Amino acid sequence: MTLPELPLSTPSLLFPAISLLLLAHTNRFLGLASVVRGLHANWLTTQEPMLLAQIRSLRKRIRIIKHMQSMGVLSMMFCVVSMTLLFFSHQPGGQITFGISLLLMLASLILTLVEIQMSGTALDLHLQDVKCRDE
Repeated sequence: MTLPELPLSTPSLLFPAISLLLLAHTNRFLGLASVVRGLHANWLTTQEPMLLAQIRSLRKRIRIIKHMQSMGVLSMMFCVVSMTLLFFSHQPGGQITFGISLLLMLASLILTLVEIQMSGTALDLHLQDVKCRDE
């Protein structure tokens, strides 16, 4: 099976999407880093078990975000390689590396979805704790 010719402009369209994805990942990471610092300081003074559970959850989420960022950066790198190969008229290599770039971007998006679900669950647990204190 032969693939249709891939123009150089196609991988270049992926650049803005990957850049925005990396920016979103970085913002999530910075937000979590701030929360972790606050929880850690609070835990050092109170030693509350609920805070320790939240910190463990945040540690998992930070690990996922690091993987999200890695997949995004690798996607960008493969996209650059694809454009380089296409520029030098090496269609098969350009097509393969572009396909890999798309798969890495998909992996990054899947990890984003997982992290968002974890974030929602963590917020629900936090709100349940507040609700229990009111009763």
